Amino acid sequence: MVSGAACTPDTSRQDAKPSPAPSASSPDGKSNGALRLVDAIDRLKVARESRAGYERDKFRLWTDADHDGCDTRKEVLLAEAVKKPRQGKSCKLTGGSWRSYYDDKTVADARKLDIDHVVPLAEAWDSGASKWTAQRREQYANDLGAERSLVAVSLGPNRTKGDKDPAEWMPPAKDATCIYATDWIAAKLRWKLTADGAEVKALRAVAAGCGDATVLFTSAP
Repeated sequence: MVSGAACTPDTSRQDAKPSPAPSASSPDGKSNGALRLVDAIDRLKVARESRAGYERDKFRLWTDADHDGCDTRKEVLLAEAVKKPRQGKSCKLTGGSWRSYYDDKTVADARKLDIDHVVPLAEAWDSGASKWTAQRREQYANDLGAERSLVAVSLGPNRTKGDKDPAEWMPPAKDATCIYATDWIAAKLRWKLTADGAEVKALRAVAAGCGDATVLFTSAP
């Protein structure tokens, strides 16, 4: 279970992705939202989860939506690189380095990175994606429209995380806890996904140690 202790209020990023500028949320929920972490948790709709019918293949991964030769995985690697990799034919990437904020480590080999869905595909299915069209699930799986829906992280912590929610897993790096909580909630609000009771309880425990942390999100189109 998650403890709310020792959570830094600093939500600055450890990688190269910029944070979106804060803006006021609108009543229809379609414009950018900037909410205090504790208020953002209150915005989550609480509901029971069901994994019935889930198959990973129901989410089409790593498409090239803009047809520039770089699929979603490579787009995230390019966006988050601390040291930019060389980009060759067919978007082959060589060199470069990345900062994995889950474990606060620098990684100099893209093969040792996963592109993590902050809210895992199975968790998204449990929380509302089971009712989506295949096209909508593909959009979710390749979401480049938000800064923090997808993150490049070390293989180890991501494989340990698996399909777990914040009641079951949090990043091992001490300074990652509040960042991860805000990323998680932002993704859920962006895609109008629900949360179960244990998940909300864990997020509230974390938020208690996060000071004035802010959740920034834009509703998915």
